[in-house]
Amino acid sequence: MDLLLLSFAGVTAKEYLTLLNKSWISPELKKKINYAGSLDRKKIIARLDRDNIGYLTHEHGLYPALLKEIYDFPYILYYRGNAALLKEEMLGVVGSRKATAYTRKSLELLLPSLKNIAIISGLAYGADEAAHRTALSHNIKTIGVLAFGHNTHYPKTTAGIRTEMEKNHLTISEYPPDTPIQKWQFVARNRIIAGCARGVLVTEAEEKSGSLITLEMALDENRNAYCLPGSITSALSKGTNLRLKEGATIVTEAEDIQSDFV
Repeated sequence: MDLLLLSFAGVTAKEYLTLLNKSWISPELKKKINYAGSLDRKKIIARLDRDNIGYLTHEHGLYPALLKEIYDFPYILYYRGNAALLKEEMLGVVGSRKATAYTRKSLELLLPSLKNIAIISGLAYGADEAAHRTALSHNIKTIGVLAFGHNTHYPKTTAGIRTEMEKNHLTISEYPPDTPIQKWQFVARNRIIAGCARGVLVTEAEEKSGSLITLEMALDENRNAYCLPGSITSALSKGTNLRLKEGATIVTEAEDIQSDFV
């Protein structure tokens, strides 16, 4: 199977699993497979080269070992930047899009003290942006996971740091370059953050927050769960405080995280 062509034909990670497991193939998947066979591989490669986009499959030596362990792992990753960063130990950092100065100040305190750990997040507004900016300002390796193709960007506020990351760090996506934004892809993106990381830190989160879904994904994959404690009067700390009561590791200093990366 040519995984690049399957990807450009729209074959999803779950559909690829059915092919691997030789399960029943739906008529829709058959159409995609037939379409993949009609695609011109040389033209696709030339287009990727033009857009400065590389790719690697789950069979490649640089593909993250931890990510390969999750159920619906992405069978292909497109990237801009230094793909060798995928072999680094990673900490996922997520949180509310409404993150306050507490997130930024806490990350400024914690991240520079971590050793040999790359920061992976979703290039979203709020906590993700704070994580990437803190990493960049302290020359910490950082990886951004896109929920769309590389020829798209959202939100505008992180376009500048994305450009910087693609020069000296890394952005990845499981989607072909021209894939537009769709709401469900943001949830799918979270499984890649959780899957790549040895642990996930949530800085601030409402009681019902997408970042807590990422934390749950991490727990499902036996990753470490970290949360910042927050004020009981803050709605943005309600989610994290509840997770701490349920057993997540409280983080008040870098060593609370570093001790798990040995």
